Amino acid sequence: MSIEVHTDEELEQTTILQDVFGDALPQLRIFHTKLASEGEPRGLIGPRDVDILWERHILNSAAIVPFIEASTDDAQFKTVADVGSGGGFPGLVVATCLPDHDLTLIEPMERRVEWLEECVKEMGLENVKVVRSRSEDFIGKLKHHDGGVHPFSVVTCRAVAPMTKLSAWTLPLLRHGGQLIALKGRSAPAEILKAKKEIKKNGGQNPRALEAPIAEGFEPTHVVIVDKK
Repeated sequence: MSIEVHTDEELEQTTILQDVFGDALPQLRIFHTKLASEGEPRGLIGPRDVDILWERHILNSAAIVPFIEASTDDAQFKTVADVGSGGGFPGLVVATCLPDHDLTLIEPMERRVEWLEECVKEMGLENVKVVRSRSEDFIGKLKHHDGGVHPFSVVTCRAVAPMTKLSAWTLPLLRHGGQLIALKGRSAPAEILKAKKEIKKNGGQNPRALEAPIAEGFEPTHVVIVDKK
């Protein structure tokens, strides 16, 4: 079965973007414009993505937002770490949609850190901190209470690694009772099965894969959620 792909031009002729993003849309338009002009030459997106940025990257990233809101509903500190932020997915989209949450974008590559910092400035985001670091090194700082680093309420990621590796890179960043909420594809249930030992080893429990709606007429994506003991 073929899945209809919505081009940016087509989406601009509808109310879908306004319906999904609401007050966040003006800032996300700035992000979209920057992605469309600079994303491919800077190696952040592929050439086939240039005309479908809204659906492929921005709307897809936004599908994680309701899960983060539900996770932090009663939290005193709404802190989110996005591991391997790359071009800003889902971190910059989450930060724009949830201005009452504090986002830390963890990215090891210097050129991507520069990109993220540019986007934060141009989008006027005041709830984002960009950190150049590998996740493993950041976890080391957390364990040694280095630099005032504290565990997070939620850790997110998108297209970083399979759960077998991701468990060790993300779960140690969470406070007790926090959640890993990772955007995944259709292979999510199979990834969980393969990673059961790693999830348990790193303090995770109750891993599950859920459909994540995007908008009416769009194929849903998926999230893997793991609770931290």
